Amino acid sequence: MVTIKDSVHDHIDVKGVAEALLETPPVQRLRRIRQLGTVQLVYPAANHTRFEHSLGVLHLADRALEHLSVAGPQAERVRAAALLHDIGHSPYSHNTEAVVQRHTGRAHDDVGPLITEGAVARVLTAHDLDPDSVAGLVRGEGELGQLVSGELDVDRMDYLVRDAHHTGVPYGTIDQARLVRELALVDGELALDEGNVQTAESLLLARALMNPTVYNHHAARVGKAMLRRGAERLLETGVAPERLRRMDDWDFHVALREADSTAAIAHRLDRRDLFKRAVWAELADVPEDVLGADYHELRNIEGEIADHAGVDPDAVILDVPGEPRMTESTTKVVVNGEARRLDRQSALVDALRTAQREQWRMGVYCPEEHTGTVGPAAETVLGLELDALVTDVRRRLHTRLDDF
Repeated sequence: MVTIKDSVHDHIDVKGVAEALLETPPVQRLRRIRQLGTVQLVYPAANHTRFEHSLGVLHLADRALEHLSVAGPQAERVRAAALLHDIGHSPYSHNTEAVVQRHTGRAHDDVGPLITEGAVARVLTAHDLDPDSVAGLVRGEGELGQLVSGELDVDRMDYLVRDAHHTGVPYGTIDQARLVRELALVDGELALDEGNVQTAESLLLARALMNPTVYNHHAARVGKAMLRRGAERLLETGVAPERLRRMDDWDFHVALREADSTAAIAHRLDRRDLFKRAVWAELADVPEDVLGADYHELRNIEGEIADHAGVDPDAVILDVPGEPRMTESTTKVVVNGEARRLDRQSALVDALRTAQREQWRMGVYCPEEHTGTVGPAAETVLGLELDALVTDVRRRLHTRLDDF
């Protein structure tokens, strides 16, 4: 057994199969993948990695297994899955995931060959564990797979507190000990035991507050959009999608610097010379056909905006997030002996859904010197019906705020 000092959980004991997996290349690679990607451009201390997060998930999984009285090989499989759950992440975590998934068909939890082949598979087999079953747990399959990937997973319990700790933002603070202590398996579903509606609400509220202040901060989103543009350009220059997927942050940034088509993006990111917001539109203002547009349609729209504004197509980035959703609202809570969905027991869920929709923004980004022409062009091309005075005030305000 090894004991590791952690910034969130104090001391973490790593033993058994998890200790053997610790030194495998896919796990060590996580030391070079930032947990929050471009959020570090906003909160300078947010330099924590997927490696330390994975240790935290292992620690909480261990506590949950003990509480649920799960032991033996079954518990070892869950511990392995907890430590390995993020090894499929592409560079800069979720920042490049959409690009990688579009070209490879693999999301970050599609860990397949990373677990069933190579060093990880050899360690699992040596501990009499089936690599396929561990990969299934990472995908959330089976009763105990919900601990690793589900509405009440220990992944979420760790990252909310860890991200709040490293950004200095207090909103992600949750009672991890109570959440783990109150877990129960009811008819094969992971739920919070009787009397814990408010405990479940606290998890939902923490995520809802972290979204606008950390995960979807406008500067982090602009940086993310620039990284996505860089990833697409690298693929266009001949970088293989699977190679891009297995890069770490360092590999990826060096590749951006060295390719002619992406050197300017790398230079801007190095200097934190980010694009600015030319448009920052609310959900109600965005036409349905824009919300439902696929990648190629959005790129065509970017070209139209650039033509209309008289700027280079590379100077315009259109950022349309997916429509708001709140998967945590389906968390199960035991009420009167029956496991019920949180959204059917809590009036808070509807209020948070409304807030989430009101916080949603579509962005059009460009170099600062082009905001005055790109903004009106984007409004025309996208068919945005924004009040002219309000638009001008917003643009002036956003230009000032983008400095922070």
